[in-house]
Amino acid sequence: MDDALVRRYRAARRDPALAVLEGFHALKHALRFGAEIEEAVASDPAELERLAAELAPDLAGSLAGRVTEVDAETLAQLVPQTPRTGVVALARRPAVDVAAALADPRPAPAVLLEDPRTMANMGACVRVAAAAGAAAVLSTGENDPWRPDALRGAAGLHFALPVARVAGPPPCDRPLVAVDPEGERLALAELPPRAILAFGTERYGLSAELLARADARLAIPMRAGVSSLNLATAVAAVLYAARPWAGRAENTDANSRENA
Repeated sequence: MDDALVRRYRAARRDPALAVLEGFHALKHALRFGAEIEEAVASDPAELERLAAELAPDLAGSLAGRVTEVDAETLAQLVPQTPRTGVVALARRPAVDVAAALADPRPAPAVLLEDPRTMANMGACVRVAAAAGAAAVLSTGENDPWRPDALRGAAGLHFALPVARVAGPPPCDRPLVAVDPEGERLALAELPPRAILAFGTERYGLSAELLARADARLAIPMRAGVSSLNLATAVAAVLYAARPWAGRAENTDANSRENA
């Protein structure tokens, strides 16, 4: 077993400059969205190349010469749960300019998670926000959104959009929309463009301070007796129900190309 490698990967899990990528899908997404890969190790590099050819042909050749073979015992010590695809990698965390991310002129909303507690849920929120084309995912509280458990839940999609921890709702020109069971039945199609959509925890919801700052409150319709939704499910429901903004963005992009 390579003890030095094990120590390096365990230290990386606590390093705020690094991201630990567990499994092929995390590595694939990180590469696809421009991550700076420090190193990658695999128990079977040839199988990894086969997976890449089958599942990510757009990355053909990008792993050549960049993956070091390690024995299964060493791989099992690098992360808490050995990925079935047999690959683990380290990447540099990108610098995130929150002000620049929120200045994005597209009508895409940003997601604000207030004091999220479960890192797998936070990662799932990042994953769905990336898929929906959100402008950013921001979080408050003590938990770092780049923690390994969150990275695992996002399958490497932290590199697809800005993800950062903030002290509170950042000052910007975006309207703040609180997702709250006691909110108005705001029509999703009428959400203000470029909104910051704020989500609280499943148990406590949003804080009184954030609710007081909100420009509007949005209630997700639910069956009587159901008190809350899983955080990632709530984020997915609102982003996709409000998806008409994406059509506006796509039309704007098309017009820009035609007028270029």
